[in-house]
Amino acid sequence: MQSLVYLIPLALALGGLGLWGFLWSLRSGQYDDLEGAGWRAILDDDETPSPPRRMG
Repeated sequence: MQSLVYLIPLALALGGLGLWGFLWSLRSGQYDDLEGAGWRAILDDDETPSPPRRMG
């Protein structure tokens, strides 16, 4: 029972820290474009041409 005196405030503090982190990420715009990053990974627009081959 003595350990609950320490564990309950610790659990509440960690839960509050997680809630604060989630609200911070919402306010900073982390969830604005959920599909854009996936499409940018698939569609590679900056393709570099291959060097010309030498004949002979």
